[in-house]
Amino acid sequence: MSDMKTPALQYRFDGPEDAPVLILGPSLGTTWHMWDRQVPELMKQWRVFRFDLPGHGGSPAHPAGSVSDLADRLLATLDALGVQRFGYAGCALGGAVGLELVLRHPERVASLALIATSPRFGTADEFRQRGVIVRTNGLDPIARTSPDRWFTTGFAASQPAITEWAVQMVRTTDPGCYIAACEALAAFDVRSELARIGVPTLVLVGSDDQVTGPAEARTLVAGIPDARLAVVPGASHLVPVEQPAAVTDLLVRHFSTAWQPAYEHATGQFAIAATPVKPVLAPPQQVVPIAEIAPPPPVPPQAMGRPDPYDAGIKVRREVLGDAHVDRALGQADEFSGDFQDFITRYAWGEIWDRPGLDRRSRSCVTLTALVAGGHLDELAFHTRAALRNGLTPVEIKEVLMQAAVYCGVPAANSAFKVAQQVIREETTPTE
Repeated sequence: MSDMKTPALQYRFDGPEDAPVLILGPSLGTTWHMWDRQVPELMKQWRVFRFDLPGHGGSPAHPAGSVSDLADRLLATLDALGVQRFGYAGCALGGAVGLELVLRHPERVASLALIATSPRFGTADEFRQRGVIVRTNGLDPIARTSPDRWFTTGFAASQPAITEWAVQMVRTTDPGCYIAACEALAAFDVRSELARIGVPTLVLVGSDDQVTGPAEARTLVAGIPDARLAVVPGASHLVPVEQPAAVTDLLVRHFSTAWQPAYEHATGQFAIAATPVKPVLAPPQQVVPIAEIAPPPPVPPQAMGRPDPYDAGIKVRREVLGDAHVDRALGQADEFSGDFQDFITRYAWGEIWDRPGLDRRSRSCVTLTALVAGGHLDELAFHTRAALRNGLTPVEIKEVLMQAAVYCGVPAANSAFKVAQQVIREETTPTE
C-alpha cells in the first residue's frame, strides 16, 4: 500500500504491484473510504487505485469546474505513475468521471462499471440550488440530510455509526470544492454520446435509489451498446456501502469476464484469464430510454456575416435564470410575444450577458441596482435568484440594496428589500 498527495488528487494503491489496475471513483461528498468493504476481495486480482475528489478527505482544495477537469486531473495523476490502461468503477460523480474517460480517452479504459450513475444528473437547477444553499449556510444542512439521500430508512436506523460517518464525511468537505462539483454535475450531459462507448459496461443501481435510480440506469443500458444492468435489492444511492457483498460480487464477476484487451499501439494491462462464470446480469435488451433528447431549436439566418448570438444567449439565460424560468417564459410565448423572447435571448443574453468585460457576479450587481432604480420588482425577484446562482451571498445582495438606497431612493430600496428578502428565504432554506 502507498499513500501520496499530488497538487491535483490524493490517491492510494492496494494490491500487488504487478496486477492490472482497477480504479474506484467516489461519489460527491464521500472519500475513498466508501470502497473499504470492496477492497479486500478486489485486491486479490487487481491493483486497486482509489482517489479523493478535490477538497474531499485529504485531497487539496483546488476546485474542479467540470467533470472533464476531474477526468484530466485523474489522467495526469495516472500518467505520472505510469498507469496507461485500467478498469474503472465509479459511483455517482465518480461514475460521471468514468463516462468522461471512456468517451474522451477510450484507449485507456479496459472495462467500465457505472454505479448509481446517470448520463445527466437531475436538472441543472437542482445542483445550482444546492450550491446556493452551501454558499449561504455551509455544508451542515447538506450533511444532515445526506443519510436520507444515500441510504434506505431501515439501514440508516440500524447502522447509526455508518450514518454518522456519512454525515461527518460531508461536513468535513471543503465548501468551495463541493459547490464547484455541483456546478460540474449541473453542466454534465452525455446522453447523446452513449452510443460511442465501446467497452464492456456494467450498470449497477440500488432498487430504492431515489437520486439516480433504475430509470436512469436503464437509460444508460439502452444507450451503451455493450452494457448489462444489475439492480441490487434493498439498497439506495450509496449502494457499495449499504450492500457491500452484493456490489463486490458483481464487480468481481464483471471485471473478471469483461476486460477488453489493449489496442496494439497502447501499453498496459490485458485480459485476466478466469474460469467462466455463469452471468447473473440482466441482458441489455428490453429497456428503453425514459425520454428522447429534444432536437436543438432552429437557428435563424445569420445577419451580415456575424455569428448568430441565439445559441450563446439561450445557454447563458438558462445558466443564470434556471431552466424552469426560461422554459416557462418560452412556453408562454405566442405569435404576439415570441419575437420579443427571441430578441431578449439574442441581445440581452447573447450580446450583453455573454460579453467578457464583466463576470456574472458583477453583472448581477449592476442588474439589481438598475431594477431597483426602475422599480421593476417582478424582474427583481428572479434576478435576485439569478444573483444567488451567480455566486453572490445574501450579505452581498444586502450591500447592493443598501448602496441602491443612497442613489436610487429609500422608498425604492424599501420595496426591493421586501422582494429580495422573500426570495432569499425561499432559495436558501434547506429542504429537510
